[in-house]
Amino acid sequence: MADGWLKVGADGGDGLVLQAGGSWDARNVTRLDLQLRDIRPGQDLTVNLDQIERLDTAGAWLLFRTLKECRNLGGRADLAGLTPAIEAMLEQVAANDIPAEIEPPQTNALVAVVEHIGAGAVDVAMEAKQQIAFLGLLLETLARTIRHPSRLRLVPLVHHMEKVGFNALPIVGLISFLIGVVLAFQGATQLQRFGAEIFVVNLIAVSVLREIAILLTAIVVAGRSGSAFTAEIGSMVVNEEVDAMRTLGLDPMEVLVLPRVLALVITLPLLAFFADMMGLFGGMLMCWGALDISPALYLERLQGAISPWSFWVGIIKAPFFAFLIAMVGCLEGLRVTRSAESVGRQTTRSVVTGIFLVIVVDALFSIFFAAVGV
Repeated sequence: MADGWLKVGADGGDGLVLQAGGSWDARNVTRLDLQLRDIRPGQDLTVNLDQIERLDTAGAWLLFRTLKECRNLGGRADLAGLTPAIEAMLEQVAANDIPAEIEPPQTNALVAVVEHIGAGAVDVAMEAKQQIAFLGLLLETLARTIRHPSRLRLVPLVHHMEKVGFNALPIVGLISFLIGVVLAFQGATQLQRFGAEIFVVNLIAVSVLREIAILLTAIVVAGRSGSAFTAEIGSMVVNEEVDAMRTLGLDPMEVLVLPRVLALVITLPLLAFFADMMGLFGGMLMCWGALDISPALYLERLQGAISPWSFWVGIIKAPFFAFLIAMVGCLEGLRVTRSAESVGRQTTRSVVTGIFLVIVVDALFSIFFAAVGV
């Protein structure tokens, strides 16, 4: 008995004629399946079966599948040379063509956890690699601008300084004022147990100036300005404005990224100073109202509680926090794909990454200042 075979020809029109012959059984289905998958008919198909010598369910399923795919593609599929035995076999295959849901493979829980952790580690490594590469590109652009100051765009710089600095004063001032009030109230509640209410001034001064004010200011700026950088640049990517800049010979790093980074680096130390003053002012009002510590006594205790480094520790952190927030915001904006969904996703990623990096760097600064005795 001859092996199964098939030939493909034209029917004189737009259709195909498939001549099947030989033994269409389990021994030949692998080879015949590859030949049938190469055909992929999108037009009318006629299958001639008069030269088939043997047919089992495996061969019948191949024929049935070919006819079904042709009809699903909108073509007409007919059979020629059909014998009662072949017809009965095809009807049996069609009757058992019932799609069934495939149960997903069960994996070991420990293996799944390890795979998830590994995938997360790879994502973190790739993210760090992209941020380091973007940092190098940003520093290169900054060095080129320092060598040629005329390349710096002053109007966008001043515009972004107003947006990220001056316009952020109300929210930063309000949060810092309330934090000063909360610190004074909570500190007084605890210190009253030991009769040391006067030391609440030391608590407010050290915590606000060294940590609380600059950290909260950086978090507010990351949520406010960092997300705005991502949304603005991302919208320009969606509207193909960044591509148009490159076509005109303009560098998006000089036009879009550098003014935003410099604006935030310049204004965040000023915002941190404003936050320091508002935090101390809020603590003073709370001490005056709850502990009967007069403003004069509060200022006297304040002078004895802090040193110049208590103030400068917070201010020194500000440019580093600003650089990280602006860099991440601009990077995520440039990584936006051309969809509105991507803008929202990258904006969220920008805020989360920016706040995470600020906290990590703040911890590193705390370790460093403790090591050097500041």
